[in-house]
Amino acid sequence: MPMTARRNPRRAVCALLACRAGCFAPYLREDITGPDMTFRDKVGAVVDRPAVQNFILGVILFNAAILGLETSKPAMEMAGPLIVTLDQICLAIFVVEIAAKLTARGFGFFKRGWNVFDFVIVGISLIPAAQGLSVLRALRILRLLRVLSVTPSLRRVVEGLMSALPGMGSVFVLTGLIFYIAAVMATKLFGEAFPEWFGTLGLSAYSLFQIMTLESWSMGIVRPVMEVYPYAWAFFVPFILVTTFAVVNLVVGLIVNSMQDAHHEEDVEKTDSYRDEVMARLDRIEAAVKVRDKG
Repeated sequence: MPMTARRNPRRAVCALLACRAGCFAPYLREDITGPDMTFRDKVGAVVDRPAVQNFILGVILFNAAILGLETSKPAMEMAGPLIVTLDQICLAIFVVEIAAKLTARGFGFFKRGWNVFDFVIVGISLIPAAQGLSVLRALRILRLLRVLSVTPSLRRVVEGLMSALPGMGSVFVLTGLIFYIAAVMATKLFGEAFPEWFGTLGLSAYSLFQIMTLESWSMGIVRPVMEVYPYAWAFFVPFILVTTFAVVNLVVGLIVNSMQDAHHEEDVEKTDSYRDEVMARLDRIEAAVKVRDKG
């Protein structure tokens, strides 16, 4: 037996269970209906079950299809009342889910950003679409965005994108500086001959943005300019290399790196949660052993 296990058998058992999470998880979940759990704990355990989460995901996708059918006049003429009823049933399921999570977690429900997101999306659907609020009826399709909060892989993408925003801000500032410098130069160099593209600072910035996107940049703008200014390529080619390839790849790299960080943080969170679950189970086992020994 390793020395660590001899000195701290409790830690050794915890480590063993953590390493065998997939094997022991069913046994750990057996406690969701145990007598030592409160009503809120039982509700939370039920809501967090994978089967319930998959059911909610299915309802979200089904509701998205229903909302799409509401835009079809033939479908509404054929089965309008049924479609509206199914939409109301889906909304009722979402309300029950949110109510169950609020019951299980209390005000702690709002500590998690994705829970707040779900609460707002469902709350918008409950606002009556009348007296100037009819636009909210179109916002019901936002329920489909709940797929982001239910699906871990999509959630990681959004979290990675959000965490990349500070770094992307620096890249956008750099891009703005490059655009401003290039727009001033283009206006000075090509403004007189091509006022429709480079006559003002705004027109130059817009033309350069079109060039950056590679949309008709060669035959549409650069080659006509080169017919008057043969060495104009010395300005446009470096601009394309810097903005289209270097800056865009910087943004992509920041997003990918942030997604990896988000994935790592999620793994750490799962590990911590599972460790707490294991420790709580060990505490119950120790308490049961002490009661048995006293008896």
